[in-house]
Order: sequence, then C-alpha cells, then structure tokens
Amino acid sequence: MTDFDEFYAAHYGSLTVQVYAYFGDQHEAQEVVQEAFCRALARWGRISGYDDPAAWVRRVAWNLATSRWRRIRAMRTLHIRSRGEPVVDGPEPDRIALVDALATLPAVQRRAMVLRYLADLPVSEIAERESVSENTVRSWLYRGRLKLAERLGPVPTEEAHA
Repeated sequence: MTDFDEFYAAHYGSLTVQVYAYFGDQHEAQEVVQEAFCRALARWGRISGYDDPAAWVRRVAWNLATSRWRRIRAMRTLHIRSRGEPVVDGPEPDRIALVDALATLPAVQRRAMVLRYLADLPVSEIAERESVSENTVRSWLYRGRLKLAERLGPVPTEEAHA
C-alpha cells in the first residue's frame, strides 16, 4: 500500500482497538495511535516499503502508550508523596470486562493475546517479534486463555438465551 490515506483508513480502527485492549484507556489509545500515524507519515517514503507498515505503527503506538503510562505512574507517585493523600481512580464507563481481565495478565501474555486475537497475527510472527519460540507463544496464549476464562467465567450458549 503506497497511499498513506488508504493505509490510515485501513488500519487506524484495528490498531486503536489493539492498543485500547492492551492499555485499557480508549482516549489514550486514540491519541497514541494518531501520534504513531503522524510519525509514520513523516517517514512514509521509507515505511511504505516495509513488508508490514502496520506493524511499525503498532510498535510505535505501544512504545508511546508505555511511555505515557510510566509518566502517569510517576506523577501519581509524586502526588502521593507530596500531598500525603491517596489517588484513587474513579470508575471509567468505557472500560469493559475484557480489558479489565486482560490487565490482570502478565505483559507477555497480554501482548501475545492482543497480537493473536485482535491483530490476527500468526503464532510464528508473534514468536519472531517477541524473540521467542513458537511453543513459548503457544504457552503464553494457553495460559492467557485459562486466566481469562477464570476471570470472565463461562461463555453463554444459545440455550442460555432461549
């Protein structure tokens, strides 16, 4: 895909969902994905030649989100120390059960689950990106699914709705 507008239209939504599922904040996900696309646009001549330009944008977005999360955590710690009062997050209406459940997984499992089930990447590509064996990725996915099943409970069947 050489046209940036087409590339943006084709990938913005799915990348935003992936970052949202990984980090749990829809507004932040939209902002970091937009910032990642801005950086891609500035380098589009080179990035458009990549086998998978969306993977580059996803990595940049995740790096940006991780940096923001670290800054927020540092600010909260500073606030707690300087004011002596706890900072308590209020409930966020756009936070869904799956995002809550994903947040309980270790980072490698959460990342593998998002890449496999939201980004539809094959196990081999996840293994390559994470620099681990395919069996390791399969193990992360298996353990992640078990933990999500424990957290979310059984999936309702058609009979349950009848």
